[in-house]
Amino acid sequence: MLQEADRRGEVNGSGIEAASTAPMAMAGLRSAATKPTITKSRLRTLIVAPAAGAIALAVHLLVSKTEPPPETRSYTVFLCVVVIAFVIAALVQFVWPGLRRWMRDMCPIFAAALLLLCVWETITSGFRWLPLPYFPSPAGVLQSMINDGALLFDSTWHSLILLLSGYALGVLAGLISGICIGWSSPVRYWGMPVLKVVGPIPATAWIPLAMVVSPSAIISAASLIALAVWFPVTMLTASGISNTRASYLDVARTLGAGRAYLIFRVAIPAAIPSIFIGLFMGLGASFLTLVVAETVGVKSGLGWYVSWAQGWAEYGKVFAALVIMAAFFSTIMTVLFKVRDRVLVWQKGVIKW
Repeated sequence: MLQEADRRGEVNGSGIEAASTAPMAMAGLRSAATKPTITKSRLRTLIVAPAAGAIALAVHLLVSKTEPPPETRSYTVFLCVVVIAFVIAALVQFVWPGLRRWMRDMCPIFAAALLLLCVWETITSGFRWLPLPYFPSPAGVLQSMINDGALLFDSTWHSLILLLSGYALGVLAGLISGICIGWSSPVRYWGMPVLKVVGPIPATAWIPLAMVVSPSAIISAASLIALAVWFPVTMLTASGISNTRASYLDVARTLGAGRAYLIFRVAIPAAIPSIFIGLFMGLGASFLTLVVAETVGVKSGLGWYVSWAQGWAEYGKVFAALVIMAAFFSTIMTVLFKVRDRVLVWQKGVIKW
Protein backbone atom coordinates (compact mmCIF):
# COMPACT_ATOMS: atom_id res chain seq x y z
CA MET A 1 0.00 0.00 0.00
CA LEU A 2 2.74 2.44 0.87
CA GLN A 3 4.65 1.60 -2.28
CA GLU A 4 1.52 2.12 -4.37
CA ALA A 5 0.90 5.52 -2.69
CA ASP A 6 4.50 6.54 -3.36
CA ARG A 7 4.09 5.60 -7.00
CA ARG A 8 0.88 7.65 -7.18
CA GLY A 9 2.67 10.61 -5.59
CA GLU A 10 5.47 10.35 -8.08
CA VAL A 11 3.01 10.23 -10.96
CA ASN A 12 1.01 13.18 -9.60
CA GLY A 13 4.20 15.13 -8.92
CA SER A 14 5.47 14.57 -12.41
CA GLY A 15 2.05 15.54 -13.77
CA ILE A 16 2.00 18.74 -11.74
CA GLU A 17 5.56 19.53 -12.81
CA ALA A 18 4.67 18.90 -16.45
CA ALA A 19 1.56 21.04 -16.12
CA SER A 20 3.55 23.85 -14.53
CA THR A 21 6.27 23.72 -17.14
CA ALA A 22 3.84 23.54 -20.07
CA PRO A 23 2.93 27.26 -20.03
CA MET A 24 6.62 28.15 -19.82
CA ALA A 25 7.38 25.92 -22.76
CA MET A 26 4.51 27.42 -24.74
CA ALA A 27 5.71 30.94 -23.89
CA GLY A 28 9.22 30.01 -25.02
CA LEU A 29 7.89 28.62 -28.28
CA ARG A 30 5.71 31.71 -28.74
CA SER A 31 8.63 34.06 -28.11
CA ALA A 32 10.86 32.01 -30.39
CA ALA A 33 8.20 32.19 -33.08
CA THR A 34 7.73 35.93 -32.75
CA LYS A 35 11.42 36.81 -32.40
CA PRO A 36 12.21 36.68 -36.15
CA THR A 37 9.11 38.78 -36.88
CA ILE A 38 10.19 41.47 -34.43
CA THR A 39 13.71 41.41 -35.84
CA LYS A 40 12.48 41.75 -39.41
CA SER A 41 10.13 44.59 -38.43
CA ARG A 42 12.91 46.42 -36.63
CA LEU A 43 15.25 45.86 -39.57
CA ARG A 44 12.72 47.32 -41.98
CA THR A 45 12.30 50.32 -39.70
CA LEU A 46 16.04 50.88 -39.58
CA ILE A 47 16.58 50.55 -43.32
CA VAL A 48 13.64 52.43 -44.79
CA ALA A 49 14.76 56.02 -44.05
CA PRO A 50 18.50 55.63 -44.89
CA ALA A 51 17.55 53.73 -48.05
CA ALA A 52 15.20 56.52 -49.13
CA GLY A 53 17.94 59.09 -48.42
CA ALA A 54 20.46 57.08 -50.44
CA ILE A 55 18.01 56.85 -53.36
CA ALA A 56 17.41 60.60 -53.23
CA LEU A 57 21.17 61.25 -53.13
CA ALA A 58 21.82 58.93 -56.08
CA VAL A 59 19.06 60.55 -58.16
CA HIS A 60 20.37 63.99 -57.27
CA LEU A 61 23.90 63.14 -58.37
CA LEU A 62 22.52 61.69 -61.59
CA VAL A 63 20.20 64.52 -62.68
CA SER A 64 22.00 67.57 -61.26
CA LYS A 65 24.74 67.80 -63.87
CA THR A 66 23.00 70.75 -65.52
CA GLU A 67 22.36 72.62 -62.27
CA PRO A 68 24.59 75.41 -60.87
CA PRO A 69 27.41 73.98 -58.71
CA PRO A 70 26.54 75.94 -55.51
CA GLU A 71 22.99 74.59 -55.51
CA THR A 72 24.05 70.99 -56.14
CA ARG A 73 26.80 71.20 -53.52
CA SER A 74 24.47 72.45 -50.78
CA TYR A 75 21.79 69.89 -51.56
CA THR A 76 24.35 67.08 -51.72
CA VAL A 77 25.64 68.02 -48.28
CA PHE A 78 22.06 68.15 -46.98
CA LEU A 79 21.22 64.65 -48.24
CA CYS A 80 24.50 63.24 -46.91
CA VAL A 81 23.79 64.72 -43.48
CA VAL A 82 20.29 63.21 -43.53
CA VAL A 83 21.58 59.74 -44.43
CA ILE A 84 24.36 59.87 -41.81
CA ALA A 85 21.92 61.11 -39.15
CA PHE A 86 19.55 58.21 -39.76
CA VAL A 87 22.39 55.69 -39.73
CA ILE A 88 23.62 57.05 -36.38
CA ALA A 89 20.06 57.03 -35.02
CA ALA A 90 19.68 53.41 -36.15
CA LEU A 91 22.73 52.48 -34.09
CA VAL A 92 21.82 54.56 -31.04
CA GLN A 93 18.25 53.27 -30.85
CA PHE A 94 19.48 49.91 -29.55
CA VAL A 95 20.36 51.58 -26.23
CA TRP A 96 17.70 54.31 -26.28
CA PRO A 97 14.11 52.98 -26.08
CA GLY A 98 12.59 56.42 -26.63
CA LEU A 99 14.49 56.88 -29.88
CA ARG A 100 13.47 53.37 -30.92
CA ARG A 101 9.79 54.22 -30.51
CA TRP A 102 10.27 57.51 -32.34
CA MET A 103 12.00 55.82 -35.26
CA ARG A 104 9.31 53.15 -35.46
CA ASP A 105 6.66 55.85 -35.78
CA MET A 106 8.46 58.49 -37.86
CA CYS A 107 10.86 56.65 -40.18
CA PRO A 108 8.15 55.77 -42.75
CA ILE A 109 7.05 59.42 -42.88
CA PHE A 110 10.62 60.67 -43.37
CA ALA A 111 11.20 58.03 -46.03
CA ALA A 112 8.09 59.16 -47.90
CA ALA A 113 9.26 62.79 -47.66
CA LEU A 114 12.70 61.91 -49.07
CA LEU A 115 11.15 59.94 -51.93
CA LEU A 116 8.86 62.90 -52.63
CA LEU A 117 11.93 65.13 -52.88
CA CYS A 118 13.41 62.59 -55.25
CA VAL A 119 10.32 62.69 -57.48
CA TRP A 120 10.29 66.50 -57.33
CA GLU A 121 13.91 66.73 -58.45
CA THR A 122 13.39 64.17 -61.20
CA ILE A 123 10.48 66.16 -62.62
CA THR A 124 12.17 69.58 -62.38
CA SER A 125 15.90 68.97 -62.90
CA GLY A 126 15.77 65.66 -64.74
CA PHE A 127 12.95 65.73 -67.28
CA ARG A 128 12.22 69.49 -67.18
CA TRP A 129 8.49 68.84 -67.27
CA LEU A 130 7.69 72.00 -65.29
CA PRO A 131 8.65 75.46 -66.59
CA LEU A 132 11.36 77.52 -64.96
CA PRO A 133 11.58 79.73 -62.96
CA TYR A 134 8.10 78.98 -61.62
CA PHE A 135 8.97 75.49 -60.40
CA PRO A 136 12.53 75.33 -59.06
CA SER A 137 14.25 72.15 -57.98
CA PRO A 138 14.68 71.21 -54.31
CA ALA A 139 18.34 72.20 -54.59
CA GLY A 140 17.32 75.68 -55.74
CA VAL A 141 14.85 76.04 -52.88
CA LEU A 142 17.48 74.99 -50.34
CA GLN A 143 19.99 77.45 -51.78
CA SER A 144 17.40 80.23 -51.57
CA MET A 145 16.85 79.39 -47.90
CA ILE A 146 20.61 79.57 -47.31
CA ASN A 147 21.07 82.83 -49.20
CA ASP A 148 18.12 84.58 -47.51
CA GLY A 149 18.49 82.92 -44.11
CA ALA A 150 18.68 86.15 -42.13
CA LEU A 151 15.67 87.71 -43.85
CA LEU A 152 13.64 84.52 -43.53
CA PHE A 153 14.45 84.29 -39.82
CA ASP A 154 13.39 87.91 -39.29
CA SER A 155 10.17 87.33 -41.24
CA THR A 156 9.39 84.18 -39.27
CA TRP A 157 9.96 85.99 -35.98
CA HIS A 158 7.64 88.85 -36.93
CA SER A 159 4.98 86.41 -38.13
CA LEU A 160 5.21 84.51 -34.85
CA ILE A 161 4.69 87.66 -32.78
CA LEU A 162 1.79 88.80 -34.94
CA LEU A 163 0.15 85.37 -34.95
CA LEU A 164 0.43 84.80 -31.20
CA SER A 165 -0.83 88.28 -30.33
CA GLY A 166 -3.83 88.05 -32.63
CA TYR A 167 -4.59 84.46 -31.62
CA ALA A 168 -4.40 85.21 -27.91
CA LEU A 169 -6.69 88.21 -28.31
CA GLY A 170 -9.19 86.20 -30.36
CA VAL A 171 -9.18 83.28 -27.91
CA LEU A 172 -9.75 85.59 -24.94
CA ALA A 173 -12.62 87.40 -26.65
CA GLY A 174 -14.09 84.12 -27.92
CA LEU A 175 -14.01 82.46 -24.50
CA ILE A 176 -15.68 85.42 -22.81
CA SER A 177 -18.40 85.81 -25.43
CA GLY A 178 -18.91 82.04 -25.74
CA ILE A 179 -19.35 81.56 -22.00
CA CYS A 180 -21.79 84.46 -21.79
CA ILE A 181 -23.82 83.28 -24.78
CA GLY A 182 -23.85 79.67 -23.66
CA TRP A 183 -24.84 80.38 -20.05
CA SER A 184 -27.16 83.40 -20.12
CA SER A 185 -30.42 83.31 -22.05
CA PRO A 186 -30.69 87.14 -22.45
CA VAL A 187 -27.13 87.34 -23.77
CA ARG A 188 -27.87 84.45 -26.11
CA TYR A 189 -30.97 86.24 -27.41
CA TRP A 190 -28.99 89.33 -28.42
CA GLY A 191 -25.60 87.73 -29.08
CA MET A 192 -26.55 84.91 -31.44
CA PRO A 193 -27.91 87.20 -34.20
CA VAL A 194 -24.71 89.24 -34.10
CA LEU A 195 -22.67 86.06 -34.19
CA LYS A 196 -24.65 84.70 -37.14
CA VAL A 197 -24.28 87.93 -39.12
CA VAL A 198 -20.68 88.91 -38.38
CA GLY A 199 -19.11 85.49 -37.88
CA PRO A 200 -19.53 83.93 -41.34
CA ILE A 201 -17.93 86.94 -43.07
CA PRO A 202 -14.26 86.04 -43.81
CA ALA A 203 -11.87 88.09 -41.73
CA THR A 204 -9.90 88.98 -44.87
CA ALA A 205 -12.98 90.78 -46.24
CA TRP A 206 -12.51 93.38 -43.48
CA ILE A 207 -9.02 94.36 -44.70
CA PRO A 208 -10.09 97.63 -46.44
CA LEU A 209 -12.05 98.79 -43.39
CA ALA A 210 -9.27 97.73 -41.00
CA MET A 211 -6.68 99.72 -42.94
CA VAL A 212 -8.84 102.84 -42.68
CA VAL A 213 -9.91 102.50 -39.04
CA SER A 214 -6.69 101.18 -37.48
CA PRO A 215 -3.80 103.62 -36.91
CA SER A 216 -1.18 100.93 -37.62
CA ALA A 217 -0.84 98.08 -40.09
CA ILE A 218 0.40 95.77 -37.32
CA ILE A 219 -2.65 96.51 -35.16
CA SER A 220 -5.02 95.99 -38.08
CA ALA A 221 -3.39 92.65 -38.96
CA ALA A 222 -3.57 91.45 -35.34
CA SER A 223 -7.22 92.55 -35.15
CA LEU A 224 -8.07 90.61 -38.30
CA ILE A 225 -6.43 87.48 -36.90
CA ALA A 226 -8.33 87.95 -33.63
CA LEU A 227 -11.60 88.30 -35.57
CA ALA A 228 -10.89 85.10 -37.50
CA VAL A 229 -10.21 83.22 -34.24
CA TRP A 230 -13.12 84.75 -32.32
CA PHE A 231 -15.94 83.22 -34.35
CA PRO A 232 -15.11 79.45 -34.07
CA VAL A 233 -13.99 79.77 -30.45
CA THR A 234 -17.21 81.58 -29.53
CA MET A 235 -19.44 79.11 -31.36
CA LEU A 236 -17.84 75.97 -29.93
CA THR A 237 -17.55 77.41 -26.43
CA ALA A 238 -21.19 78.47 -26.40
CA SER A 239 -22.22 75.05 -27.70
CA GLY A 240 -20.21 73.26 -25.03
CA ILE A 241 -21.53 75.46 -22.20
CA SER A 242 -25.15 75.18 -23.27
CA ASN A 243 -24.91 71.40 -23.69
CA THR A 244 -23.61 70.76 -20.17
CA ARG A 245 -25.52 67.88 -18.64
CA ALA A 246 -28.37 69.05 -16.45
CA SER A 247 -27.58 66.29 -13.96
CA TYR A 248 -24.17 67.85 -13.26
CA LEU A 249 -25.75 71.23 -12.55
CA ASP A 250 -28.53 69.72 -10.43
CA VAL A 251 -26.08 67.81 -8.25
CA ALA A 252 -23.93 70.92 -7.79
CA ARG A 253 -26.99 73.02 -6.87
CA THR A 254 -28.12 70.37 -4.41
CA LEU A 255 -24.74 70.60 -2.70
CA GLY A 256 -25.13 74.38 -2.39
CA ALA A 257 -23.07 75.60 -5.36
CA GLY A 258 -23.53 79.19 -6.48
CA ARG A 259 -23.55 80.63 -9.98
CA ALA A 260 -19.80 81.24 -10.13
CA TYR A 261 -19.10 77.67 -9.03
CA LEU A 262 -21.54 76.29 -11.61
CA ILE A 263 -19.87 78.28 -14.41
CA PHE A 264 -16.19 77.86 -13.58
CA ARG A 265 -16.19 74.45 -11.87
CA VAL A 266 -18.96 72.59 -13.71
CA ALA A 267 -19.91 74.11 -17.07
CA ILE A 268 -16.47 75.17 -18.33
CA PRO A 269 -14.71 71.85 -17.45
CA ALA A 270 -17.56 69.98 -19.17
CA ALA A 271 -17.18 72.19 -22.25
CA ILE A 272 -13.37 71.86 -22.55
CA PRO A 273 -13.49 69.23 -25.36
CA SER A 274 -15.68 71.56 -27.45
CA ILE A 275 -13.48 74.52 -26.56
CA PHE A 276 -10.40 72.73 -27.88
CA ILE A 277 -12.17 72.02 -31.16
CA GLY A 278 -12.82 75.74 -31.46
CA LEU A 279 -9.18 76.49 -30.65
CA PHE A 280 -8.02 74.19 -33.45
CA MET A 281 -10.47 75.70 -35.92
CA GLY A 282 -9.42 79.20 -34.89
CA LEU A 283 -5.76 78.30 -35.30
CA GLY A 284 -6.33 77.18 -38.88
CA ALA A 285 -8.24 80.38 -39.64
CA SER A 286 -5.48 82.46 -38.05
CA PHE A 287 -2.86 80.95 -40.40
CA LEU A 288 -4.86 81.95 -43.47
CA THR A 289 -5.60 85.42 -42.16
CA LEU A 290 -1.96 85.96 -41.17
CA VAL A 291 -0.64 85.28 -44.66
CA VAL A 292 -3.27 87.46 -46.33
CA ALA A 293 -3.01 90.30 -43.81
CA GLU A 294 0.79 90.45 -44.17
CA THR A 295 0.52 91.02 -47.89
CA VAL A 296 -1.34 94.31 -47.32
CA GLY A 297 0.40 97.10 -45.48
CA VAL A 298 2.76 95.03 -43.29
CA LYS A 299 6.47 95.34 -44.14
CA SER A 300 7.64 92.13 -42.51
CA GLY A 301 6.56 88.55 -42.05
CA LEU A 302 6.33 85.41 -44.15
CA GLY A 303 3.29 86.61 -46.09
CA TRP A 304 5.10 89.83 -46.95
CA TYR A 305 8.19 87.85 -47.96
CA VAL A 306 6.18 85.67 -50.36
CA SER A 307 4.59 88.74 -51.97
CA TRP A 308 7.97 90.48 -52.24
CA ALA A 309 9.73 87.45 -53.75
CA GLN A 310 6.90 86.91 -56.23
CA GLY A 311 7.20 90.52 -57.34
CA TRP A 312 10.84 89.90 -58.28
CA ALA A 313 10.04 86.50 -59.86
CA GLU A 314 12.24 84.76 -57.25
CA TYR A 315 10.15 81.62 -57.07
CA GLY A 316 12.87 79.69 -55.29
CA LYS A 317 12.44 82.12 -52.41
CA VAL A 318 8.67 81.71 -52.62
CA PHE A 319 8.98 77.94 -52.20
CA ALA A 320 11.50 78.45 -49.40
CA ALA A 321 8.98 80.60 -47.54
CA LEU A 322 6.28 77.99 -48.11
CA VAL A 323 8.50 75.28 -46.62
CA ILE A 324 9.15 77.45 -43.55
CA MET A 325 5.43 78.19 -43.26
CA ALA A 326 4.66 74.47 -43.27
CA ALA A 327 7.21 73.79 -40.53
CA PHE A 328 6.16 76.90 -38.60
CA PHE A 329 2.42 76.20 -38.64
CA SER A 330 2.76 72.46 -38.02
CA THR A 331 4.97 73.13 -34.98
CA ILE A 332 2.36 75.44 -33.45
CA MET A 333 -0.37 72.88 -34.20
CA THR A 334 1.71 70.15 -32.55
CA VAL A 335 2.17 72.27 -29.43
CA LEU A 336 -1.60 72.77 -29.21
CA PHE A 337 -2.09 69.02 -29.58
CA LYS A 338 0.32 68.44 -26.68
CA VAL A 339 -1.62 70.93 -24.53
CA ARG A 340 -4.89 69.20 -25.46
CA ASP A 341 -3.46 65.80 -24.54
CA ARG A 342 -2.26 67.13 -21.19
CA VAL A 343 -5.52 68.87 -20.29
CA LEU A 344 -7.79 66.07 -21.53
CA VAL A 345 -5.70 63.18 -20.27
CA TRP A 346 -8.81 61.75 -18.60
CA GLN A 347 -10.27 61.05 -22.06
CA LYS A 348 -7.63 58.46 -22.93
CA GLY A 349 -9.25 55.05 -23.06
CA VAL A 350 -12.71 56.62 -23.04
CA ILE A 351 -12.72 58.62 -26.30
CA LYS A 352 -10.65 57.57 -29.31
CA TRP A 353 -8.60 60.59 -30.48
